[in-house]
Amino acid sequence: MVDAGARGRGESVAAAPPGRAARLLAGLRRRSTHTLRDRLRRVRAGGVLAVQAGLAAGLSWWVADGLLHIPQPLFAPISAVIALAASVGQRLRRTIEMVVGVSLGVLVGDVLMYLFGNGLWQLGAIVVLAIVVAVLISRSPAVIVQAAATAVLIATLSPAVENVEIPRFLAALVGGGVSLAVTAVLLPLNPLRVINRAATPALELLVEQLEVTAEALRRHDAPAAQAALDRLRDNKQEMDAFSEAAQAAREASTLSPVRWENRQGPVGRYARAVEPVDRAMRNSGTLIRRTVTLIEDGEPVPGPLPEAIAGLAKAVRTLQREFTGADDPCQAREQAVRAVAAAGRAYREGVGFSGAVVVAQVRTTASDLIVATGLEQEDANDLIRRAFGALRAD
Repeated sequence: MVDAGARGRGESVAAAPPGRAARLLAGLRRRSTHTLRDRLRRVRAGGVLAVQAGLAAGLSWWVADGLLHIPQPLFAPISAVIALAASVGQRLRRTIEMVVGVSLGVLVGDVLMYLFGNGLWQLGAIVVLAIVVAVLISRSPAVIVQAAATAVLIATLSPAVENVEIPRFLAALVGGGVSLAVTAVLLPLNPLRVINRAATPALELLVEQLEVTAEALRRHDAPAAQAALDRLRDNKQEMDAFSEAAQAAREASTLSPVRWENRQGPVGRYARAVEPVDRAMRNSGTLIRRTVTLIEDGEPVPGPLPEAIAGLAKAVRTLQREFTGADDPCQAREQAVRAVAAAGRAYREGVGFSGAVVVAQVRTTASDLIVATGLEQEDANDLIRRAFGALRAD
């Protein structure tokens, strides 16, 4: 005999929603593909960084040892690698922080050892005071760590190695300076390529989920819209990479003479788009959440409403293409305006409570995208009002 409970469980698995199983498998495939793409992007980006770090390490040792004759210049290549690897997008600031931290460590260590000599308790006191002074001067973790590490070296090496303070400080200067020279002159990054490589996953994520939502609204498929919402909410990694790349691109176009023309051009436009794109992500999340409610409540779905959401996806895709090509993103602006016009038609045809919220979020998201193209917020709002049209049908 077959246990009734087991039979019931078997039937529930068999009938279990083949659609749910298919969605789970599709989700696994998407995540694995997404992870593989991320890893390949990291490898490509890391290859450039590895070459820069290797060149900076070798050059900094040569300058410190061969030209300046600094004894035991180990900290020169160490500083060069730290400045490159630990601070992509903020290398100039981090290099300055590193030198400041080293200087504090040298100062505190040298003064205390002169006053109290060396020993176990002196080592502890030197580290404590170095950290306290660093915290008073700066809140940067890099300054604090460098000050403490340098104080330790001064306290432990000075008895065995004479005059270690100044060489340590000079080696830090050499390493930081060489790292900046490598990134600015010898192997400068292409800032547009840097920011585009990082922006692509964020913009593709927004495009894909808006497209899924538009299709879910056409088919009245609330689970599909909910899946799009869940995926869009998980955007921190993509947006963090976009933001960091914008900082790196700005730095590269500022430090490198061969990239100066990009500061106010394509790279500047792209970098300024980070904040409005982030707002568009959040507002699209609200749009999709209300779309789920709209479908579940059985509210009317005017034909132009899915068209408006799909229009937002086209605007984002066009924005990405124009940014990649270093073009003025005027076509993306026009596409966002067309999406708002479709939302206006849907509103006048008649929508329910959640439908009205979706329409409002189309307008807000389109405004964010228009600001991302370079317009001021007030000008974007004027475009939105004109494109939307009358609030009531005549």
